[in-house]
Amino acid sequence: MSLQDRAELVLSFAQVLHVNGQSTEETVAAAERLGHSLGLRGGIIPRWGELQFQARDGDAEIVSIRPADPTGVDMDRVVSAMRAVENLDARPLAPSALAAALATSSRMPPAPTWLFALAAAAGAAALAVLFGVQHLAAVALIMVSAASGAVLRRTIGRHSTNALLQPLSAALLAGVVGALAVRYELSSSLRLVAVCPCMILVPGPHVLNGMMDLAAARIHLGASRLTYAGLVILAISGGLLLGLGLLHTSLPVDGLGRPVALWFDMIAAGVAVAAYSIFFSTPLRMLGWPIVVGMLAHALRWWTLAAGLGAAIGAFVACLVVGLILAPVARRGHMPFAAIGFAAVVSMLPGVLLFRMTSGLVLLTGGSNTTLDLLAATISDGMTAVTIILAMGFGLIVPKIVIDRIADGIGRS
Repeated sequence: MSLQDRAELVLSFAQVLHVNGQSTEETVAAAERLGHSLGLRGGIIPRWGELQFQARDGDAEIVSIRPADPTGVDMDRVVSAMRAVENLDARPLAPSALAAALATSSRMPPAPTWLFALAAAAGAAALAVLFGVQHLAAVALIMVSAASGAVLRRTIGRHSTNALLQPLSAALLAGVVGALAVRYELSSSLRLVAVCPCMILVPGPHVLNGMMDLAAARIHLGASRLTYAGLVILAISGGLLLGLGLLHTSLPVDGLGRPVALWFDMIAAGVAVAAYSIFFSTPLRMLGWPIVVGMLAHALRWWTLAAGLGAAIGAFVACLVVGLILAPVARRGHMPFAAIGFAAVVSMLPGVLLFRMTSGLVLLTGGSNTTLDLLAATISDGMTAVTIILAMGFGLIVPKIVIDRIADGIGRS
């Protein structure tokens, strides 16, 4: 193969990883290993929207660029591409065969729509249980709303590539259903019928990947990932509040979830983890790890909260254990750590607080209902949400960085 062909092959491999949720560190390292096996020297430069590969072979040098928007999460594609490259190292494999394998990996279909909708319904219902839902009618409405939103997202995805339109539309639908539930007295002041179908839309893997990029001093890419995640959360919040507002219903700024028994909390957490794993196309043989670890993490968080240490401390302790266990598992199984780690701690992400903060800001801009209590509650929700997100990020990322450094040091020695 020519230098250009080999460089394009490396870029194709890096593109599959980059656009499907693999961390930047793993993407760059894996692509450079493939380049070395093809006789190339050089490095991958990842950016939001493109990948650049500066390849050298002797005195010849070339720069290749490939468009790549890291907006998706598909662990099955990542695992398939990584194993195709491993096969190149394990036995003689023609580069053309590797190119075909990578093309197949990039086109692997996500979970079928019926399974995607079922996972959305189960995940939203599990989150409602974790927040203390008390009525079966509310659970049924939550499941119908979440499943309908999942089908709507898939339908829109077939006709539009806009990354914000899908969560906006699903949240709008959830807001309308939630408002109807309030009107017919099927929802409490917690508004779980409206909120829970929206919580499954929160882009946790992009938040974690962005924080890992910032920790590695990839400022532009990390900031771009976090900006994208923030825009998605803003679209979800806007759709939710618009749906509620169409029927003159609001999202209260105050009110916390009800306490749940430990065994109920662990079971619901396992269901939520399984649902998110399906969203991220986790291979079935790898599904057990995030479910078991996620249930353990929720038990630790429950005990921490019972001891009165606060939500941020509970999230940090739980995520620290998840990071210590799943970082080596993700590395060995070639799975995107942000996806598998987020799936295990999904219900700890303070999506409700972010939605309530947005609702409070909207009420404050209206001016008519401005009070010191509303202002204090809005600020409290926002600061608590930021604190929990930072605690979760540090808990997951620090073990990942330490374990990667140790493993890389052992590999070089």
